[in-house]
Amino acid sequence: MADERERWALILGASSGMGEATAIALAKAGYRICGIHLDFRASLAHVEEIKAAIWAAGSEALFVNTNAASDEKRAAAIAALAERFEQSRAEGRHPYVRVLLHSLAFGSLLPFLADDPKDAISRKQMEMTLDVMASSLVYWVQDLYRGGFLERGSKVWALTSEGSIHVIPSYGAVSAAKSALESNCRQLAMELARRGTGIAVNALRAGTTDTPALRKIKEADTIMAVTRRRNPHGRLTTVEDVATAIVHLSEPDSDWISGDTIGVDGAEFVTGFSTESAII
Repeated sequence: MADERERWALILGASSGMGEATAIALAKAGYRICGIHLDFRASLAHVEEIKAAIWAAGSEALFVNTNAASDEKRAAAIAALAERFEQSRAEGRHPYVRVLLHSLAFGSLLPFLADDPKDAISRKQMEMTLDVMASSLVYWVQDLYRGGFLERGSKVWALTSEGSIHVIPSYGAVSAAKSALESNCRQLAMELARRGTGIAVNALRAGTTDTPALRKIKEADTIMAVTRRRNPHGRLTTVEDVATAIVHLSEPDSDWISGDTIGVDGAEFVTGFSTESAII
């Protein structure tokens, strides 16, 4: 039986990297896009380009420039989406969030230990990193589920990385956040399944991808060079690789693939490290 519902994708971190690519790919696949992003004046022109690409794909772009990790700002963004959904219902359609993508990359890249305490991560920085990159997923799912935005067939995707289990000198807090994010996906998947919701939750572990977030890591050039030697395809993962995976994996209504960490990396993860490619 055909699904006549109006499909929406809610993208957290829609203005760059994998969030941007996924928003455009889902728009081309027939989704309407609600993009949550945090950008200042210098970056807003690019946001307009993304919105234009979504409209050019025959879709709709509802973008909210706000802090996705703030309880108050999250509530306001969801209220804006609710208002748009009411418009669709008034016109006889049945909107729902088919895809929720958590692609928030904002955290501290300071080491845990340093001779000068000012050069080491602080409690505030550690807690901020965990809150933005891991805990915020839980709060968004809570509010969207309670508000009736998520329905049978909805897919929740959270972007993780191999850094959740491998050590990079400046990546300690982000590594902790990615580990917690994967755990949050497992917990959400189990609880939603027990309620018989038909909603799937998974983490996507992208291979090394040249994004603005990666470029902020001081070891970025070394990481990319290592990956080109290590990945059997001889190249990095692209944002389009990740976006294509999300489009296809979001198509089935089944929630039987849930609670997993799914690699999108061209067999990079299973290839492992060689003695010539160590980052540390």
